[in-house]
Amino acid sequence: IETAVSTGAWILLQNCHLSASFLPQLERIVEEFPLRDVHPDFRLLLTSMPSPQFPESVLLNSVKVTNEPPRGLRQNLLRSYLGFDESFLEDHPKPTAWKNMLFALCFFHAMLLERRKFGPLGWNVPYEFSQSDMQISIQQLRHFVGAFDQIPWKTLKYLAAETNYGGRITDPWDRRLINYLIDDIYSPEILEEGFCLSASEGIEVPPATFTLEEYLDFIREMPTEESPEKEHGGMTTKRGSMSIASKMTGAVVFIFYK
Repeated sequence: IETAVSTGAWILLQNCHLSASFLPQLERIVEEFPLRDVHPDFRLLLTSMPSPQFPESVLLNSVKVTNEPPRGLRQNLLRSYLGFDESFLEDHPKPTAWKNMLFALCFFHAMLLERRKFGPLGWNVPYEFSQSDMQISIQQLRHFVGAFDQIPWKTLKYLAAETNYGGRITDPWDRRLINYLIDDIYSPEILEEGFCLSASEGIEVPPATFTLEEYLDFIREMPTEESPEKEHGGMTTKRGSMSIASKMTGAVVFIFYK
């Protein structure tokens, strides 16, 4: 850093939250910048998870950028399908069941993430559901649908709602909720053409004959303004979401010290 200040180089320090003992020294270095002849091209880039040890003065004097999952059902679905390739979709012994259930599972994942924006009206506890939860659920879905003559609905429900996503859940009412939601996703009706995932928006499971590009086009044509019904909420939850969003404005520093 000392050399880069003079030469105009860029310095990247990754995962600062893992070096708590270095953070006080980093704070002193940053506080001395105004007293030094800093090269105009110099940049100090820091990456960190939220941490109470991260120096407040560094945060306040930095340009802050957050990396978060995309917001909205459509964007979350799009993110999921952009991670697939054509062979992943097509190379399966039961293509209709596999592709229909895969779309429903991705919708389920997006729905769980979207419920978080409603605060305690969505989940009693703000769980950090992740891409890894979805990825392991997809792997299990692909295996179990292809390995058995009859789809093991109870097994798939248990793995998703009690093990993969459910492994993060601590509140009993939240556990009841996720089991209620998975019942709509892993059910024989999902194999029927035109099964409706959202009555309010008329979103149906796309035809299993779709190619990957057709799935992406289908998702891109979904409405951007979602109804709270799709997350099994209501207008109260929508107002709650707006209130939470307004309170979060400018709260990056608070998040680090929460």
